[in-house]
Amino acid sequence: MFKLLRNVYFNPKPMRTYAFEKLEVWQKAKDLVVLIYRVTAALPQIERFGLSSQIQRAAVSVASNLAEGCSRQSGKEQARYTEMSFSSLMELLNQLIIMLELGYINSEKLTEFRVMIDEIAAKLQRLRMAQLKRN
Repeated sequence: MFKLLRNVYFNPKPMRTYAFEKLEVWQKAKDLVVLIYRVTAALPQIERFGLSSQIQRAAVSVASNLAEGCSRQSGKEQARYTEMSFSSLMELLNQLIIMLELGYINSEKLTEFRVMIDEIAAKLQRLRMAQLKRN
């Protein structure tokens, strides 16, 4: 069973790797979530339930839709979740642009995020096309 090891549960059995975990695009989306959380942690308290919450949800949604889509049986269903992931990615970009205009991030930070977003967007489009071909 599970053992508590320094406040973290440790399972001595090897864990299964799920299909979504093998997707490079999911790994990059997950890394983007971590960076978004770090940036939003520095936002003013007034944004805690506003922009901060919105941008975190959008970022998490990119990776989460990929994970959920991998559980679907048909390529068409999977492609729908990949499409939702792309939509969340565009929502995230919109919110980052707003953060720039509000002075919460600088143009260099936005460029950093845009490079990541461009890469993820391209991978999402390729994944979606491959999923649609499976039908």
